[in-house]
Amino acid sequence: MLTEDGKHLYVSYDEYHNLIEKLAIKVYQSGWEFDTILCLARGGMRPGDILSRIFDKPLAIMSTSSYRAEAGTVQGKLDIARYITTPKGEIAGRVLLVDDLADSGHTLRAVIDLLKNNYPPITELRSAVIWTKAVSVFTPDYSVEFLPTNPWIHQPFEGYDNLRPAQLLAKWKV
Repeated sequence: MLTEDGKHLYVSYDEYHNLIEKLAIKVYQSGWEFDTILCLARGGMRPGDILSRIFDKPLAIMSTSSYRAEAGTVQGKLDIARYITTPKGEIAGRVLLVDDLADSGHTLRAVIDLLKNNYPPITELRSAVIWTKAVSVFTPDYSVEFLPTNPWIHQPFEGYDNLRPAQLLAKWKV
């Protein structure tokens, strides 16, 4: 649900999963065949996992991080992991790069540049996201929703960002 001021988008679990299914349909209808899904952790892990199951393709993971300040709402320095975790040794062939959104677009652009320059076994690379913001400097190959007002997206699992084990213990009185 987008707030009236256009500054916040609140997404339920059902809406989130429906959007991932719509992303799968877009990729499928394109007719493009790929060998591996590479998700960017953390935002791309849930969509990557679901797409991996739907397409029955191996899931590789690359860790990136750029949201650090003010509870993750201010973008900071981009960190990209040196290694890709993949069940098939080395990532190769046609790769679908998955993240949750193209926010500024800098992360996706940097990761794609890194992959093209440092992973010659990758023969083709396409990108898929749930949301693309108008301010993004990068346009993904596949995207479900374009957000012209650039809202902050409140994803359904963000409640865990501030939940600690002691709070769970109190909640469940274990």
